[in-house]
Amino acid sequence: MPDGGARSCRPIACGRDAGVSSRREESYNDLPVGKYLFVTGGVISGLGKGVVTASLGAILGASGVHVTLQKADPYINVDAGTMNPYEHGEVFVTRDGQETDLDIGHYERFTDQNLGAVNYLTTGQVYWNVLRAERRGDYLGQTVQVIPHVTDEIKRLVRRAQGATEAEVTIVEIGGTVGDIEGLPFLEALRQLQDEVPREDAAFVHLSYVPVLSTTGELKTKPTQHSVRELRAAGIQPDFIVARTPRELTAALRRKIALFCDVAPENVIEERDVESIYEVPLVLREEGADAKLLKRLGIARTEGDLTGWKEFVHNLKNPERHVRIGIVGKYVELHDAYMSILEALRHAGAALRTGVQPVWIPSGDIAARPELLEDIDGILVPGGFGERGVDGKIQAAEHARRSGTPYLGICLGMHCAVVAFARSELGLQGAHSTEFDPATPHPVIALLPEQGGVTDKGGTMRLGEYPAVLSPETRTQHCYGSERIGERHRHRYEFNPDYLEAFERAGMRAAAASPDGRLVEVVEIPGHPWYVGVQFHPEFTSRPLRPHPLFVGFLRACAS
Repeated sequence: MPDGGARSCRPIACGRDAGVSSRREESYNDLPVGKYLFVTGGVISGLGKGVVTASLGAILGASGVHVTLQKADPYINVDAGTMNPYEHGEVFVTRDGQETDLDIGHYERFTDQNLGAVNYLTTGQVYWNVLRAERRGDYLGQTVQVIPHVTDEIKRLVRRAQGATEAEVTIVEIGGTVGDIEGLPFLEALRQLQDEVPREDAAFVHLSYVPVLSTTGELKTKPTQHSVRELRAAGIQPDFIVARTPRELTAALRRKIALFCDVAPENVIEERDVESIYEVPLVLREEGADAKLLKRLGIARTEGDLTGWKEFVHNLKNPERHVRIGIVGKYVELHDAYMSILEALRHAGAALRTGVQPVWIPSGDIAARPELLEDIDGILVPGGFGERGVDGKIQAAEHARRSGTPYLGICLGMHCAVVAFARSELGLQGAHSTEFDPATPHPVIALLPEQGGVTDKGGTMRLGEYPAVLSPETRTQHCYGSERIGERHRHRYEFNPDYLEAFERAGMRAAAASPDGRLVEVVEIPGHPWYVGVQFHPEFTSRPLRPHPLFVGFLRACAS
């Protein structure tokens, strides 16, 4: 777990500019040049390009190569922070407070690294930098154009990631699908970058799809051929093709893809459909992808050890028992909105040899259908924003407390537990969060005074890792086995410390607080089988081989 000592606690962290240069800090020509793998995707979106990129990082890292990974998203948003989860899935927050695409979460989990703002760039960031440079006069009166100014900025941000992390290999995933107009400047920039470095220092990996024709049952390579043709039209010839396929590729099909796409037959890498995303590194290892990539990049390494990863996958697929976990949220129709929550539950489940069956409970339906909260082993209320569904989450928190059902409340889930407790145990009628009821007579959750003037939505929350001090002899302290932690935050509203004494007298104690004691970070109810609410997002730091201790403790209580 993070040591929590890297940063002092401050009320607001503005993460908006974390991936945006406020000035031209370094000259492009002064940045170090390393080795690069560029990952593109074709045919259709949703093939799992982020998982493949993360898996390449995992198997190269296992071979002793220092890798870093970067996501280049073509949308014009500066970051993912203001995006509706229905459009883009969850927002993943890095240690340094950058709000990113969910693929950064895959990268961190698969490589067991803490990434940051340099590992994530968008069209919005690029144009923000270019326009501000133009306003400062950095271009000395030139006509500012996509080529060379935008493409130079993309190359600078890519090379900056390598320089900041001192990685031996930087793996860059280009979001979207080849042929999308939004992605053309990125492809052009990477084409230029490949030409600027020695041949052995850059390679392109193209993920494509080999579908089965339903009428004949044949695997068809034509979509892959057209996809590579689009890539070639952008001036890029892939070195490797990763073929996503529902069935095994025959030798004849591999030769056909190689012939029509102009790659070596041995560089056509099969990626079969698998039960779990965590099998993908093992599939790529079976195909010898790591050895082939290292040979292409001129790096001599022995085959890495994936024993621990194999054991994790085995435990994940062969549980000894099962639990049903009710996930109460307003985006439950789109499971990607809770990606890190799901993965953290799987990590803890594998460690405990316990299969986790998510039970998706729409928070807006609970009032009319309270039976949705029955026949489950645990209740998890994740973070979220907006008033819709809040009453159902409060009802879920109250049900868990009264019924003795293990409860884990994350961010808004903690707020709902606090509100429910204030109303039921303290008798504070109308108690609420000022996020949802600014006129509440009992603002048990509220903005800090210094946040009152904040109006912008993007990057204005408490973002990134903050330290916390754990209270002794609490369930939380027992789980961590430490007195001090650091966890990632993404929120504006806090527990109102004016009410803390009343809460503790009534039986809900603060199990962790900021080092100055001002901000409550964890609440729990002693004597309950498991009732813990956390202000932070523990799911962001869970790893396959290092499951988060709070998720392990929660699942252990659910399985008891």
